[in-house]
Amino acid sequence: MATALRRLEKCGSVVAVSRMYETAPVEVTNQPWFLNCAARLETALEPETLMAALLEIEASLGRARTQPKGPRIIDLDILLYDQREVHGAKLDIPHPAMHRRRFVLAPLAEIAPLALHPAMHRSASEMLEALQSADIVRVFTNLTPLDKT
Repeated sequence: MATALRRLEKCGSVVAVSRMYETAPVEVTNQPWFLNCAARLETALEPETLMAALLEIEASLGRARTQPKGPRIIDLDILLYDQREVHGAKLDIPHPAMHRRRFVLAPLAEIAPLALHPAMHRSASEMLEALQSADIVRVFTNLTPLDKT
């Protein structure tokens, strides 16, 4: 994760990173738990260009897309991009499932509690508080991925 965040600096400035969270797998549950975090990036890149860069970072770290929702070494997503909405064949912003996933909302609310979902008009904290899912998400360490480098 630290390597991915360092490489993300080539796309802009990483201005905030949450702690790491250990999370139970969702949907495909017969796999190891995941580590998740959220980062805030200030960038001049357009969303599609940023997503292409994220996919390049994933590939450079050994990500192989063999099973949807299955085990993976790294997974980089764009959750929000200011108040913009993007809906295309390869990219949806805001992330279409973010409001249903505790493993997304917990780290996001930590670094950007007031970040608004442009379609739902609810903040990350509000979405987290309203979440009904019983997904298991717990702080893995009080350090951010960058603290370990």
